Amino acid sequence: MLAYTPPCAPAEDAGPFQHNENAHAQEPKKKMKPLAPPANEPAKKDINRSEIVYINLRRAIIEQALLPGDKLPEDVIGERFGVSRTIVRGVLTRLFSEGLVDLRPNRGAAVARPSLEEAHDIFEARRCLERDVARRLLQHVTEAGLTRLAQHVAQEEEARKRNSTNESIRLSGEFHILMAELSGNAVYARYVNEIVSRCSLILALYGRPHSSECAVSEHMEIVQGLRARDEKHVLHLLEHHLESVTARALLTTDGSGVRDIRKILDRYGT
Repeated sequence: MLAYTPPCAPAEDAGPFQHNENAHAQEPKKKMKPLAPPANEPAKKDINRSEIVYINLRRAIIEQALLPGDKLPEDVIGERFGVSRTIVRGVLTRLFSEGLVDLRPNRGAAVARPSLEEAHDIFEARRCLERDVARRLLQHVTEAGLTRLAQHVAQEEEARKRNSTNESIRLSGEFHILMAELSGNAVYARYVNEIVSRCSLILALYGRPHSSECAVSEHMEIVQGLRARDEKHVLHLLEHHLESVTARALLTTDGSGVRDIRKILDRYGT
């Protein structure tokens, strides 16, 4: 007769071969290494340098320190700002897209020279566009926005008192750009920015000298009209103001000789 053998009791310690269902959960998670930036992504330093060159070169054009037809040699600009010709080429392409620079095959870049016909078209488009901006601004401008406009006019007045013609020219255009930005329509703001910049070239090429005194007083009246929410008065002021600018712009042609842009750009820091 076979002896009864009791079932084996579970071992208290199965040793290193014991299966543990929670083993994976107990293991600390490994941290993922951050991905390296793509090899073709431009360095942040180069982006910052490019923006500095763009801001200063654009400002020199808007302030009419660089005049229509002035040549823009890549090597000279690169040497002035301490950047490569590749960066300069990118900046010139960006300014070309804004209508401020002409890129001529085998002849290099130059400040754009709008034709007289283009000048008429640009000022006509500007009057239509800015009327719509003013109407929208009357509906959307806040007290903070009106304060910004008043502060900008105060900056124009300070520049006028210092007889800083180049700064006055830039600030005068930027007043209209600020109006478009405060209207709350990004498309208006983009197009006004471009068209006002083009107008600066036209004024440099065809116009009488800038009158900062007229610009300041007329801008101040426009702000007062906006504060009073008087649409009819604001549109009348704006129309009169732009007609005056147009009349000053579309006069006679002016030939531009070759000038040394090294001396001009020395006023524009890095």
